[in-house]
Amino acid sequence: MSNGTEGVRKPVKVWCDGCYDMVHFGHANQLRQAKAMGDYLIVGVHTDEEIIAHKGPPVFNQEERYKMVRAIKWVDEVVEGAPYITSVETLDKYDCQFCVHGDDLTMDSTGQDTYRYVKQGGRYRECKRTAGVSTTDLVGRMLLMTKQHHNLGAQEYGVDREHAGNISKDPTTHSPWTGISQFLPTTQKIIQFSEGKEPKPTDRIVYTAGAFDLFHIGYIDFLEKAKEQGDYLIVGLHTDPVVNRYKGYNYPIMNLHERVLSVLACKYVNEVVIGAPYYVSKDLMEHFKVSVVVHGKTNIMDDLDGRSPYEEPIKQKKFVQIDSGSSVTTHEIVTRIINNRLQFQERNAKKEAKELAAYDAFQKTRQEE
Repeated sequence: MSNGTEGVRKPVKVWCDGCYDMVHFGHANQLRQAKAMGDYLIVGVHTDEEIIAHKGPPVFNQEERYKMVRAIKWVDEVVEGAPYITSVETLDKYDCQFCVHGDDLTMDSTGQDTYRYVKQGGRYRECKRTAGVSTTDLVGRMLLMTKQHHNLGAQEYGVDREHAGNISKDPTTHSPWTGISQFLPTTQKIIQFSEGKEPKPTDRIVYTAGAFDLFHIGYIDFLEKAKEQGDYLIVGLHTDPVVNRYKGYNYPIMNLHERVLSVLACKYVNEVVIGAPYYVSKDLMEHFKVSVVVHGKTNIMDDLDGRSPYEEPIKQKKFVQIDSGSSVTTHEIVTRIINNRLQFQERNAKKEAKELAAYDAFQKTRQEE
């Protein structure tokens, strides 16, 4: 007699792990690819103590990193305090068939591959690393900005032109994994990240706009609360020149296309407007059928013509300012980097030296074969 379980396929659980420090679209793309290999994605995130022992100081603390990973839309479960060196025992503990990592090299404090055990056990799969971004690269971009560049001078929204050219890439690295080529966006990548679902006729549509630079937990907290204002959340992303006008300094750290993918990876976001106008017009609100326009409890700079960018939604009584409850800002993150400049420079240098040594050994082995 049948018990009704024949032919029912057991869900494939996939394991990923990492530091997930300064979570960016490269991390999100790895997790997207990993999820596509199975049905249920479990992500292990290392503690601060483990990262310091094997790599150097993280930019974000472990609680912040746990929260960031949980907000990525392809993640089903987060394991806090996952071991830095991945073992078959860890995969078995969480009933994961295999582990997925990018095609770059991750090493422990001794310079050995952190995935050596799962590779030996045949429980390792590889996905393609996202060219054009890494945490090391983003830290490098911020290290190019000195404290002086974070103080407004006589020119109210002045930009250091010499360093502004370096915003989108750190040219000082040489490792094939850390050395970053310019990120080249494609429509395919945007489609892969996009939810692809239009709002239902009955949905209450929420609109918010901003820079969303160096996507962090402050933004996560804000977008979660913004989504609570309705059913479908549209995020407008301002162009790089517009962001620089109202934020000044050397912002944005990430260019528009990088920011688009980072925001699209967030589980609270349904749609993104690329290069959204600073002024929220009546036409924009009608086009997207916006029920409410949301902004954080931060200062709002007037548009170039002196108007408030939110005068139309205010006039329609469709404007709400909400408090995210988070004190984390993009400027605070950059300040963390600047204040610990020497530590992060040393971390980047050590990481690259280990990678170069491993790469040279790999190339030598290939030549001898």
